[in-house]
Amino acid sequence: MKKTMLFIFNVFLLNVVLAEEPQKLTLSPDEIEALFLKQNLQLIAEHMNIGLANAEIIQAKLWDNPNFSISDLNLWSTKKQRNGEKEAIPPLFGSFARNTEFSIELSQLIQISGKRRNLIHREKISKEIAIQQFEDLLRNLKLELRKSIYEILYIQSYQKILEKQSEIFSQLLAGYKHQVTQGNFAKYELLRLQASFFELENESFENQISLNEQLRTLKTLLGAKAYDFIEIKDSERKIPSPQDMRLDELIETALSNRPDIKSSEFQIKYFEKSLSYEKSQRIPDLTFSVHYDRFGGVWKDFVGFGISLDLPILNFNQGNIATTQIKQKQSQYMALQQRNHTQHEIAMFFDNYLKAYDFHKKTNSDSLLEELDNMPLYARNLLDMKNIAMHEYIDFMDVYKANKKTLLLAKRNLNIQLEELQHAIGLDIK
Repeated sequence: MKKTMLFIFNVFLLNVVLAEEPQKLTLSPDEIEALFLKQNLQLIAEHMNIGLANAEIIQAKLWDNPNFSISDLNLWSTKKQRNGEKEAIPPLFGSFARNTEFSIELSQLIQISGKRRNLIHREKISKEIAIQQFEDLLRNLKLELRKSIYEILYIQSYQKILEKQSEIFSQLLAGYKHQVTQGNFAKYELLRLQASFFELENESFENQISLNEQLRTLKTLLGAKAYDFIEIKDSERKIPSPQDMRLDELIETALSNRPDIKSSEFQIKYFEKSLSYEKSQRIPDLTFSVHYDRFGGVWKDFVGFGISLDLPILNFNQGNIATTQIKQKQSQYMALQQRNHTQHEIAMFFDNYLKAYDFHKKTNSDSLLEELDNMPLYARNLLDMKNIAMHEYIDFMDVYKANKKTLLLAKRNLNIQLEELQHAIGLDIK
C-alpha cells in the first residue's frame, strides 16, 4: 500500500512539472534589473529587517505594565465565626467576602534618568543601520547581477562564433570525406580537419557549461524557475570616459554615499546611545504602589501608599558600561578602516577602468579587426579555389576566432570594470 501511494505521489509531481512548460525569456539588461528588484528573495528577506527595527522602536516606547497582586486571603472562615462565638467580618456586598480578610496592591514601575528616551533613540539608530544594510546588500547584489549579465552576453556572442565555425567545419568535413574516398585528397588533411572540428566542438561544449553556470546565478538572483531559459538582448550602453572623471571627486562621492560607510558611522552613534542608556541604568527606577488591607490590622479598611527602589550599593552596572565603551572605540576604528579601504578600492578600480577603456578603444579603432566578419567566407573561397592549403585555412580560422574573442573580451571587461567602479562609488556614473 505504501509503495502504491508513493508511486501515485511521484506521478502527480511529474504531471505538475510537465504541466508547467519551460519558457524562453528574451530580456534586456534593464528588464532583468526590474525583475531582480521585484523578485529577489534575499532582498525581500533583508527588507523585513527594517520592519523588525520599526517594531523594536514601538516596543521601546511602551510603558511597563502595572502590577496587581492580592494576598493574605483566607479561603475559609473559623468555626467560632461560623457559630457566632466570634464577631463575623461583614461582606463587602450581598454575601460576597463574608468572614474574609485580604490585601490588594497595585504598583507601577517608573523609569527615571532618561532610560526610556535613551532606549528609543538607540532603536531609531538601529533602524537606520538596518536601512543601510539593506542598501548595501542591494548594492552588492546589483554588482553580482550586472557582472552576470555581461558574462552571459560575452558567452552568448562567443558561442555564436563557435557555432558558425562549427557549421563551416562540418560542411568542409563532409566534402573532404567524399573527396578522400575519391582519392582526390590525402587522408592526413582529413584527419587534421577532423581534429580541429573536434577541438572546436569541445570548446563549444565548455563554453555552454560556463553559460549554464552564469544562467544559474542569474535565475537565482531573479527568483526565476529552474527550467526556464533566459536570453539577454545585447544593447548599446553609454560608456563614460575616464578622462571626464577625477579620482578625488570619486572618493569624496563614495565617502558620502556608500551605505557601508554610512552604516559604520551609524554604528558609532548606536554605541554612543547605548553608553548613555547603560549609564542611566546606574540610577535605580522607582516603583509607586497603593495598598488596600481589609481587617488585616488595626483598621477595618486600610489604604496606604508606598514607594520602592533598589539601593545602588553593589551594582552600578560597571560591566555593561565598560563593555559598551570598548565597543564604541571598536566602532570608531572600524569606521576609519572602512573609509581607508574604500579609498584604496576606488583608486584600484578607477585604474582598472582606465586600462579597460583604453584597450577597448584601441581594439575598436583597428580597421583590420572591423573586417573580421567577412574573412571566413573569403578564406573558404580561397580554399575551394586551391589558393591556400588546409593547414593555412585552419590556422586562419584559429586566428579569426582568437581575434573575435579578444574583441568580445575587451567589451566584457570594459562593462565589468565600469560596474566595479560604480559599485565602489556607491552610485551609477552618468
